[in-house]
Amino acid sequence: MGAQQREYKKRIRSAQGMQKIFKAQEMIAAARISKAQARVEATTPYADAITQAIGAVATHTRDAVHPFLAQDRSRTGRVAILLITSDRGMAGSYSSSAIREAERLNNTLRAEGKSVERYIVGRKGDSYFRFRNRRVEQSWTPYKETELVELGHEIAATLNARLLDESENGLDELFVIGTRFISRFQQEARVSRLVPLAVVDADEDADTTFPLYDFIPDAATVLDDLVPRYVTSRIVNILLQSMASEHASRQRAMKTATDNADSQITKFTRLANAARQAEITQEITEIVGGADALAGSGRKDR
Repeated sequence: MGAQQREYKKRIRSAQGMQKIFKAQEMIAAARISKAQARVEATTPYADAITQAIGAVATHTRDAVHPFLAQDRSRTGRVAILLITSDRGMAGSYSSSAIREAERLNNTLRAEGKSVERYIVGRKGDSYFRFRNRRVEQSWTPYKETELVELGHEIAATLNARLLDESENGLDELFVIGTRFISRFQQEARVSRLVPLAVVDADEDADTTFPLYDFIPDAATVLDDLVPRYVTSRIVNILLQSMASEHASRQRAMKTATDNADSQITKFTRLANAARQAEITQEITEIVGGADALAGSGRKDR
């Protein structure tokens, strides 16, 4: 019985140690969500506004021409997928949901006869593909939460250069897979096609009635300046939304893990108490049995 008690107490101590870690991670994630959400709310209006601006140029000018606006960009058959995952674990299904969307999109594109290039943000996505010996064109990991805007500009510069490349190594399309932050309790892995540019990627509730504009010096020059900014702003916004979603997912996962650890502590405490009670009962039974045996033999202590 003593060995059984020791085993239960060992498991209780282990669960208590893990519970402290889970609780600390939950509190850290909860503290970071508000700041991350504020950054999302600060960048989303700009991303939507620049999308509408491009829509205004494309809608009100017949001579507006830009490579990213051409819906038929079948030049090289190369398509880029930018996948955003986490650098750390303990975030529930956050990274796995994005990876599943990437795999689904990859299969669809390959079925259409296109060649897919992968660009990965985060250690989880990078490890997933490299473990399976699947080529990753470029990965950005590790990365810092405080430098997401700078990271977004770096990623956009790399992809814009490939998209504007007129050689056989150029890219025709760009898809970004991130996690949309809806609320603290709801996040959604989402595929966004940035190129060819689809102006409907702007907020669906936004006013899409465009006023009349005069473009100086001309619409083509305006587009040349706006379109790369559009891609950059969208990538930055998706990075920030994904980070907010990661914190929210981690908070929920750690809350569940903390509750499970508490259940394990309660369970093993009861088992340890039951084992201790059984040991005491057995000892009492042995003492009483020994006394009865002495009494039955007729022996008396002197």
